[in-house]
Amino acid sequence: MTDEPTYAAFVGPRLLAWGELGVVLRAAKAQFDRDNGAALLVFDDRTGRQRDYDLRGEPDAVVARAIPAPLPAGRGRPKLGVVSREVTLLPRHWEWLEEQPNGISAALRRLVDEARKREPGEARARQARDAAHAFMTAIAGDRPGFEEALRALYAKDRERFERKIARWPGDIRRHVERLAEASF
Repeated sequence: MTDEPTYAAFVGPRLLAWGELGVVLRAAKAQFDRDNGAALLVFDDRTGRQRDYDLRGEPDAVVARAIPAPLPAGRGRPKLGVVSREVTLLPRHWEWLEEQPNGISAALRRLVDEARKREPGEARARQARDAAHAFMTAIAGDRPGFEEALRALYAKDRERFERKIARWPGDIRRHVERLAEASF
């Protein structure tokens, strides 16, 4: 998997398109227009989960609905992509954070960055396993060797994993292997 978000569109067991969301949605839209009864599925490769998109209208409108325009610059640090959310902590956590230099937000960002640096490989492996698992469940849950392939994936046994998915349709097999790569 790459650092840039990628998506995959499948029509049954056939890979229709893979890449950035706009490219994949344009291919999905063209397929939808040709045969809107086809079993068309779009997956987010970061999570392996199926995503639903409104494919009605012109291709540019389909992409515009799925990829919202950037928000206008406002308060905060828009160049950093800062997002405000609620955090619930115990009083002792708030007390500790309030004592940190540069404020609570800076302390939380530092803690998160340090944790990400400590185990980047394992975090990436876990994300890859989870994405492969979600994708496999959605598109290959009834395929022979599915459960054994999942066990091999979580056991980090690449050889057994590849053996169990070897008879799956080529596009599904190759995409599962792409998603699972970092988990081994």
